[in-house]
Amino acid sequence: MPTITTRDGIKLYYEECGSGTPLLFVHEFGGDWRSWEPQMRFFARRYRCITFSARGYPPSDVPADADRYSQEIAVNDMVDVLDGLGVDRAHVVGLSMGGFATLHFGLRHAARALSLVVAGAGYGAEKQYEDYFRGVSLEVARKFEEMGAPAFAGVYATAASRIAFQLKDPRGWAEFAAQLGQHDATGSANTMRGVQARRPSLYDLEDELKRMAVPTLVIVGDEDDHCLQPGLFLKRTVPASGLLVLPKAGHTLNIEEPGLFNQFVGDFLATVEQGKWLPRDPRSAPAEIMKTQ
Repeated sequence: MPTITTRDGIKLYYEECGSGTPLLFVHEFGGDWRSWEPQMRFFARRYRCITFSARGYPPSDVPADADRYSQEIAVNDMVDVLDGLGVDRAHVVGLSMGGFATLHFGLRHAARALSLVVAGAGYGAEKQYEDYFRGVSLEVARKFEEMGAPAFAGVYATAASRIAFQLKDPRGWAEFAAQLGQHDATGSANTMRGVQARRPSLYDLEDELKRMAVPTLVIVGDEDDHCLQPGLFLKRTVPASGLLVLPKAGHTLNIEEPGLFNQFVGDFLATVEQGKWLPRDPRSAPAEIMKTQ
């Protein structure tokens, strides 16, 4: 079983396939390395694709102490995976929890990021919902511990932002829910407590984000309500960013709409590699409605 050992001694399971420019996939809270299978198959035709299970997600190690989980540690783990595989720079694609980690990777390690795809990132970012998000994150952690992953997965998988997926692709949604039920309850609880409940709001990072020059594609579903406004915020804040809104789509974008996701990410990567994904031209000032002189 291929693993990378992190700087603090945690073994992370990874898979890779293909050759070429490295492309690192970072999964969401409700997923694991398997969540990226549609992307691994598609992009391995042109890229060296790498996916891994975060700490707390078997077959990676599951530390029992919640203090060994944090946003900073999640980014360190991404760096350690790249270092362990001898990768200097990579395109990075993350969903939800992985999208937050991808954004923080760009802030802390811009020189190592060829580009960023930040999908479904927004939960807990809205200032008016900060307290609620932290509270419900701790409640989710408690439920995983009390009920166990197999039982609680059926509840978690029916959250509002997952319904669009369930309705349009019952088979795909059922696979997602089944894989969620195979997670480690301790790892899930500690991830909620250490990463989700403690991470800073995106709005608190505004000054840093304005200085981040990494080409960035932000993707949200139009039925993923708590990611829509953060998505607009990122578009207006990150200089070289574009915003893609997928219609009638929820949170689990890369497996809910794999065809559209792959198409637009593929176009984005190609544009970046041609040096054509540029910061917004200052002439297209957002305050201007019509030109009169």
